[in-house]
Amino acid sequence: MADTESGLQVCIDIKNRLSDTSGFFFTDILLLITGFYIALFIFTTQFNTFFVMQISTNQILDNTQIQNIVRRIAYQIYEINVNEEKVILAGIEENGFLLAEKIKAQLEKIAPIQAELCAVKINKKKPLEPVVTSLEVNSYKGQSLVLIDDVLNSGTTLIYGVKHFLDVPLKRFKTAVLVNRNHKKYPVKADFKGISLSTSLKENITVIFEKDNDRAVLD
Repeated sequence: MADTESGLQVCIDIKNRLSDTSGFFFTDILLLITGFYIALFIFTTQFNTFFVMQISTNQILDNTQIQNIVRRIAYQIYEINVNEEKVILAGIEENGFLLAEKIKAQLEKIAPIQAELCAVKINKKKPLEPVVTSLEVNSYKGQSLVLIDDVLNSGTTLIYGVKHFLDVPLKRFKTAVLVNRNHKKYPVKADFKGISLSTSLKENITVIFEKDNDRAVLD
């Protein structure tokens, strides 16, 4: 605000000097308009800078960081499945499945292992309803499977997903999340995680997957 006032004052001083020497009314009006727009420009610039700072403060992961996490999780999955020919990446809809797709793409770049996607549908409002998977049970029976979600909040969604796959004889079962929050209601953990955050129950973490602009924000 001080910069705005100083910018306007400079223009007024120039106007007064020119008015004393020239006396042209048109010059006075022109300089006043110019001063107004200069002051408006300074104010707008300061406001935009403040607004951008507020947005960046709430962002906890940017596109590059998420890419690095996805790559690291892919390496971790390959490390424990190095002797396997196939691994099932079961992503909880919606964002968990999108994350699984990204991990699959990275895994295929670094390992000679077949990664098969499986969409997992869980009614988050009614988690007691049966879990539905895009693959038949026989497709992942006896296989190595990783259950994937974007954010581990209270643990409700993940634990019901875990329960479903525990009823199926699997060769190996692991879980992976992008963001792990440290206030779970259920004794469930992520074997592979991007970051762990201690947040309040009132705060919410949202993961947004967009082309070249993946990010996680704290609401």
